[in-house]
Amino acid sequence: MSVTARLLPAALALGLALPAAAQDTLTPETVVATVNGTEITLGHMVALRSRLPQQYQQLPAEVLFPGILDQLVQQQLLADTEEALSPGGQVTIDNEERAILANQAIGAIAANAATDEALAAAYEEQFASAEPDTEYNASHILVETEEEAAAIVEELQGGADFATLAQERSTGPSGPNGGLLGWFGAGAMVEPFETAVMALEAGAISEPVQTQFGWHVILLNETRLAEAPPLEAVRGELTEQLQRAAVDDRIAELTEAGDVDRSAGDALDPAVLNDPALIPQ
Repeated sequence: MSVTARLLPAALALGLALPAAAQDTLTPETVVATVNGTEITLGHMVALRSRLPQQYQQLPAEVLFPGILDQLVQQQLLADTEEALSPGGQVTIDNEERAILANQAIGAIAANAATDEALAAAYEEQFASAEPDTEYNASHILVETEEEAAAIVEELQGGADFATLAQERSTGPSGPNGGLLGWFGAGAMVEPFETAVMALEAGAISEPVQTQFGWHVILLNETRLAEAPPLEAVRGELTEQLQRAAVDDRIAELTEAGDVDRSAGDALDPAVLNDPALIPQ
């Protein structure tokens, strides 16, 4: 091993700058230690660091580097004392390998799913050419009993000012603001309240409406059609949809084409999962 290679761990551990040429030649295959002929690489170290608990992820590199290298060296020394994996160790490796390969496949599928053309088509379908949603601007007065709410409706029908009554009588947080709730769309309010709002004409006042918060008297101020968001605002959402759909489609395709026999497992009592005697040792 060259002098530069021998000095690499110490230089990084101490936070020292290596010569530019040495830094340029670092790769995941760069060997940082050899234990009984087994090479430990920089890739091994970085992979281990990425899986550390969050509290350790935040530690500076000069602290993490020697600790990670020590752990890998010690693990290899201990591993060399064992001749083979135990049955429990083997099934763990089997599951880890299966999961890693599956995640690789998912990554490859997802990487090709959200093309610019696919994103544009999904945006056109879901937003640009879709029927615009209605948004509502409403105010309300919240009281404890139906009798109080009915009395307020009578006062409003007699010409009382809604905002003034809200400031004087409403127990809700919007009371000091005249009961104004601002703009909201479908699904933003609890069901009885939303149903009552949607049934009103702009400028109309509802009969008393009961929700889990109490009794409401609602004024629908106005409505409007919501504008479609720009593509950039929903790019992340659409990307996730396209990637999820692509993965689901690929799994369905593989399931259809594959030779899958689950009959033995489906015939078992699910409680076998709780049997400690079945844990590989």
